[in-house]
Amino acid sequence: MSRRLFIDGAWVEPDGGAYEVTDPATEETVGWAPEASREQVRSACAAAREAFGPWSRTAPEERAAILSRAADIIAGHLEPYAELARAETGATTVTARRMQVGVAAARFRRYARIEPAEWPIAPQINEAGGGASHAFRAVGEGKAGVMGALAVRQPVGVVTCVTSYNNPWANTAGKVAPALAMGNTVVVKPAPQDPLSVYRMAEALQTAGAPRGVVNVVSGRSAGVGEAAVESADVDMVSFTGSTAVGQRIAEVCGRSMKRQLMELGGKGAAVVFDDADLASAVAGIGTTFSFYSGQICTAPTRVLAQRGVYDRLVEQLAAYAGRLKVGDPRERDTVVGPLISAAHRDRVESYVELGRKEGAVVVTGGERPSLDTGFYVAPTLLADCTNDMRVAREEIFGPVVVVVPFDDEDEGVALANDSDYGLIDYVWSGDVARAFRVARRLRAGGVGVNTVGRNMEAPFGGFKRSGVGRDVGSYALHAYSEVQAIVWPG
Repeated sequence: MSRRLFIDGAWVEPDGGAYEVTDPATEETVGWAPEASREQVRSACAAAREAFGPWSRTAPEERAAILSRAADIIAGHLEPYAELARAETGATTVTARRMQVGVAAARFRRYARIEPAEWPIAPQINEAGGGASHAFRAVGEGKAGVMGALAVRQPVGVVTCVTSYNNPWANTAGKVAPALAMGNTVVVKPAPQDPLSVYRMAEALQTAGAPRGVVNVVSGRSAGVGEAAVESADVDMVSFTGSTAVGQRIAEVCGRSMKRQLMELGGKGAAVVFDDADLASAVAGIGTTFSFYSGQICTAPTRVLAQRGVYDRLVEQLAAYAGRLKVGDPRERDTVVGPLISAAHRDRVESYVELGRKEGAVVVTGGERPSLDTGFYVAPTLLADCTNDMRVAREEIFGPVVVVVPFDDEDEGVALANDSDYGLIDYVWSGDVARAFRVARRLRAGGVGVNTVGRNMEAPFGGFKRSGVGRDVGSYALHAYSEVQAIVWPG
C-alpha cells in the first residue's frame, strides 16, 4: 500500500505516480511513495470536511477507544515499524524503537486517556458586576439580570498536519492524536524523505476503526502538494513542524484566510555553562547534538556559551566525547551517530563547517566525512573560538555540529543567549541552582532545561521569536486543537 494515497478511507492510486524513498545509510531503495496531484489533495481536504460533522459529534469515549486501539496496533508492530523508520530516517535501531515508534504509541495512549477536566474548561458561572451589570437587563420584568457564562472547548475543524522528516512517527502522532481526540479531522502531508511510516500509521488508525475521511494522508516531492493542503478552503487550521523559512510562507497563506496556526519551527539552542557547572553532565547533555538524530533536531543545544573559567576544559571534554562516538551503520548495536537524511543535506552541513573555518572558528574535531563506503555521514564536529555574530552561531545547521562561544559574567551570558533570532529551547548548567533558575527566567526561549536536556512530556512545548507560534504537548495540545466558546444565558 505504500504506493497509494489514503483518502476518504480508501487507498487511492496517485496521479503523479510514485517516487523512490532512499535509505540514507545504505543509499538503497526502501520503497516507493505516492506522488499526489493538487486535485487529489483537494479531494482529501473535502473528505475531511465531510467527515468533520459526524466525527465531532462522536462521543469522546468512542474517539478515545479508537486512539487506544491504534496505540495497541502500533505497539504490536514495534519491530517492523521501527525497522521501516530506521531505514527511512537513518536513525539508530534503539532510537527508532524507543523515540520514534515507542513515543508514537505512547502519544496515542496519552490522548486516549484524557482527564475529564481536560475536555471542557471548568464551568464558570459569573456574576456580571460594575458597568457590565448595566449592559445585561432582563427584558419583560424590568429587573437587572445576572448573566451566567459557560466556557467550553470546541474542535477547530479540519487540520492540515505538515510533518518533519526527523521523526515521522512521534511528530505525526503528536499532531494527529490530540487533534482527533478533540473531534477534528486531519489531512497529513508527511515530509517527502520518509512518508512510508506515516502511511503505516494511517493503516493502524483505519484498522482501529477511524471512520472514512477522518484521517487522510497525501504525499509528494512537489511543493504543490503541501501548498494545496494549506490553501484549501476546507482547511481550518495548519499544524506545521519544520524550518522557519517554510513556516513563514505557510503563515502568510494562513493569514489570508485567517486559518488557525500551530508552528514548531527552527532552533539554535543556547547552552549556558557556568564555571561551577557539573562538566560531566554538561558534556553529556550537549553531546546529544552529535548523536540524537545526528543533530537533526531543533531542540539540540547547538550553541554553547561557556564561561571563561571553564571554557578550555569544556572544549577539551566535548572534543574527547565526540571522538568516542561510533559513526556508522545504524543497524549495528554500538552505532551512536547515524547518517543525515540525504546527500543534499550532508552537503549543506559540510558547507556550514567550511563557512565556520572561513569565519575564523577552529575545527577542534570532526569536519570531515567518515571513511564509509555508503551513506550520507558527517563526523561529529566541534567549532571553538566562535563569536556570536558568526553565521555558524546564528543559523540552524541541523546536523552534528556544535559551536562554542566564551563569555565573562552572567549578564553577558544571558545577553549572548538572547541575541538570536530563535527561542525554542535553551539550557543552563550551574552548581548554583538558584542562579540557574534566575538565568532561566531571563532567557527568551519557550523552554529551558536546568542541568538537563530531558523533556517533560506534559510541559508546554513551543518557541519564542522565529521559533514558532503556539504550544502543544500534554493538555496544551488539546488547547491548540480547539476553540474556546462562551455560552451565556440570563440568570
